Amino acid sequence: MRVYGNLINRIMEEAGSPAPTVGMGATMYCFSDRRPFTVIEVRGRTIVKIQEDNAVRIDKNGMSECQDYEFSLDPNGSVSEVRKGRDGTWRVKGGGSVVRFGKRDKYYDYSF
Repeated sequence: MRVYGNLINRIMEEAGSPAPTVGMGATMYCFSDRRPFTVIEVRGRTIVKIQEDNAVRIDKNGMSECQDYEFSLDPNGSVSEVRKGRDGTWRVKGGGSVVRFGKRDKYYDYSF
């Protein structure tokens, strides 16, 4: 397991992920942040396109690790292609960030 960034991200990257389907939520795990997406296209069993969702913070915790968000589809959100590696991990093409399917999540690390 990699030991940089956010510990929760590293743990979640190692967890299993259900097979992606169009409309399913997804989370991209960046260095210490998490970004919400929606699956917009599935090609075969190894290529998926995801589109970034809107995430509006709904808590009043300020610069805190306790963050709650409300998600909505963003028709203008950035689109990324995700590929399944030989090890079963889904990664963004060209970027390497890990993506898990089945749940949208957002986290912003204020310490950077």
